[in-house]
Amino acid sequence: MRGLWSLPKAAPALLRHLAAYAELAALDFSRAQRELGSIVIACGCVALCAFFFVLLACLGVIAYFWDTPYRLTAIGCLAGGFLIAAVIMLMYLNRLLSSRTPFLGDLGREWQKDKVILEHAFSDDE
Repeated sequence: MRGLWSLPKAAPALLRHLAAYAELAALDFSRAQRELGSIVIACGCVALCAFFFVLLACLGVIAYFWDTPYRLTAIGCLAGGFLIAAVIMLMYLNRLLSSRTPFLGDLGREWQKDKVILEHAFSDDE
């Protein structure tokens, strides 16, 4: 019951905390947006350049080996190369995604700290 009686005194502090939470959330959203934007742009550029390189390399290899008995071997080696490149890109993407900061991480940490304070302030124990 003591918590309800102290609520009018704590209202300004609670409102300041809510405003601070909104500010932290806005900062976390902007950081996440920047990180995601840079990841999307980097992935798009790498994918576009890799696509054209691979397309032209495959065309060159197939054209070189077309009238030889090694044309199926050349196509098989190209497929193996693509498989290796895909595995390497998946490992890179996994490393890139694991190094990201948690979404709304600052807000969550501050909420955990304030939750303890609020539980103590609004508890019925004296």
